[in-house]
Amino acid sequence: MATAGAGRSAGVLSSVPLQILLKLTAVYFVLYFLFTLSLIIRKSLLLSYPADAVLCDVGLLFLLAALEFLHFFSGVKGNLAESEGYILANLVVTGTTILLTVYFLVWQTYVMRADVIISSILVVVYGLDGFLAFSTLARLASVYS
Repeated sequence: MATAGAGRSAGVLSSVPLQILLKLTAVYFVLYFLFTLSLIIRKSLLLSYPADAVLCDVGLLFLLAALEFLHFFSGVKGNLAESEGYILANLVVTGTTILLTVYFLVWQTYVMRADVIISSILVVVYGLDGFLAFSTLARLASVYS
């Protein structure tokens, strides 16, 4: 009779809903990134958009893209490997991405209705992502402790 490794349960603890949501978030983020970048370019051509504000908004958008990559990587790796450390990293990065998305929702130089709609959807998706990651982390911590 085979037994589980030291302290590990024989059951699978990874979360299928979290895995699906991470992939859907990554796909939506690609669309969000392209749409937001095109909106920034359009606003800079049509409105009196200060050059330093354009650079700030574009720089923060690229920072958000880098953080989304870390969010996806740590979430998928943590979920599939059932690693508490990676899922905790995913939660930290999720909090940061929510803050940056709120910047594009409320605080960027010019906020259009399209910005509000697409950023609101992204904040909700990140919130669901964080909730599922937290519940997966709690499940892993309770089994492995």
